[in-house]
Amino acid sequence: MEVFENENDQVDALKRFFAENGKALIVGVVLGIGALVGWRYWGNQQIANAGAASLSYQTLSSEVQTDKPQTLEALQKFAEDNNNIYGSLASLELAQQYADKNELDKAASQLQSSLASAKDANLQALIDLRLARVQIQQKQSDAALKTLDNIKGESWAALVADLRGEALLSKGDKQGARDAWSQGLLSKSSPALIEMLQIKINNLSS
Repeated sequence: MEVFENENDQVDALKRFFAENGKALIVGVVLGIGALVGWRYWGNQQIANAGAASLSYQTLSSEVQTDKPQTLEALQKFAEDNNNIYGSLASLELAQQYADKNELDKAASQLQSSLASAKDANLQALIDLRLARVQIQQKQSDAALKTLDNIKGESWAALVADLRGEALLSKGDKQGARDAWSQGLLSKSSPALIEMLQIKINNLSS
């Protein structure tokens, strides 16, 4: 199981996966359904739509710039019009743009929209992780802890432990933060992330 050091590695990997394999996966699913129920026309239409959505997403994502509102608006419209993996990735991209501008309410809203369109478990986990980070920045620690509870899987354990510790520390619970980060040390994660968790634990004692 692949373990990532941070959310950017994860979202880049997901984008690469769906860019390289998304159409093939959709083709397989659609052909399987078509073989069962004979909806050949429907299947072909879905394949064409998926290919168009993939191309549109890649084009809009490469063009989006925070200093050009029209590019954000175009990506927003695409996200609203596509209740699929590409719409979810578009909302995720918008959330990052808003977070970079410290527009946290808009970032959280986009992450919620992204989550509603996401079907892949890893993508859902990534969105929840980013949503929890935004909620911590918004001083919504209890909401962040609840969001983190949705994330399962060993590959996410250290990152979840990191944010859980941050949320608890923001509530003044130093012992809870220590316990969360200590639990993260037991996970199978990158040396850099493990070292970061250890530094945070050490700083609690200073």
